[in-house]
Amino acid sequence: MAGSMKAVKLRIKSVQSTMQITKAMQLVAASKLRKAKERADNSKPYLETILATLTDIANGNNDFRSIYTKSGENDRWLYVVIAGDRGLAGGYNSNLFKFVEAEIKDKNNVTVLPIGKKSVEFFKHRNVPILTEEYAEVAKVNISDCFQVAKLICGSYGGDGFGHVFLCYTNFVSMLSQVPTSTSLLPLSDLKSENLEKDGKAKDLILYEPDSETVFNEIVPEYLAGILYSSINISYASELAARRTAMEAATDNAEEMIDNLSLYYNRARQASITQEITEIVAGAES
Repeated sequence: MAGSMKAVKLRIKSVQSTMQITKAMQLVAASKLRKAKERADNSKPYLETILATLTDIANGNNDFRSIYTKSGENDRWLYVVIAGDRGLAGGYNSNLFKFVEAEIKDKNNVTVLPIGKKSVEFFKHRNVPILTEEYAEVAKVNISDCFQVAKLICGSYGGDGFGHVFLCYTNFVSMLSQVPTSTSLLPLSDLKSENLEKDGKAKDLILYEPDSETVFNEIVPEYLAGILYSSINISYASELAARRTAMEAATDNAEEMIDNLSLYYNRARQASITQEITEIVAGAES
């Protein structure tokens, strides 16, 4: 009985140590989450302005043509996948990878540009061609890196390069809901259908120097960089929310386990005391 009580006591101490770690991770994730959401919200006005500019150029020129608005001539696919650097975030990474696998299941000639350690490990393990591993740590990817990635994507698009470019990341819906999603980066085929005049009249033509196509092509990398930076911030906020929820659940489970172990320990202690009293009384009677 004494050995069992000692084992239970050691188990309680072990669970208490684990609970301290999960509680600390929960508080750290909650404190970082607010700043991550602010960065994601602050990046939206820039993205909206760039998109409006691209749309105006596309709709304001009747003879407008750009390589970035036409579908690629080949069936090569590039997927930019943003995942986390660490685990202990519930189903954050696994849900994203299941979503990506479903996306690329029926496609041939797929290449991946992974952002985040878990993303690199996942696709290397499955022998999926990787464009570059330079951005393996999502925590170190800044706005300058996003511009480099955007230029790399634009330089690899069209001709003998990729015909389609998609972005996969986890969208932040709420503190309790983070949903994997994908969006098409290239081609920008829907710009001509946006912001059209209701009366159907053509817009006034604007003179661009040297020409509208050159200006448009120079802005596209800026637009893609804005999408990447915003998506990284949203993914990071989703990861923190998922980690906070997972660590909160782990802390609650640890507290429940400690309560059950304490109850078992007290019962065992009471049984031991009762047994000792019974033995003493029996010895006195004899």
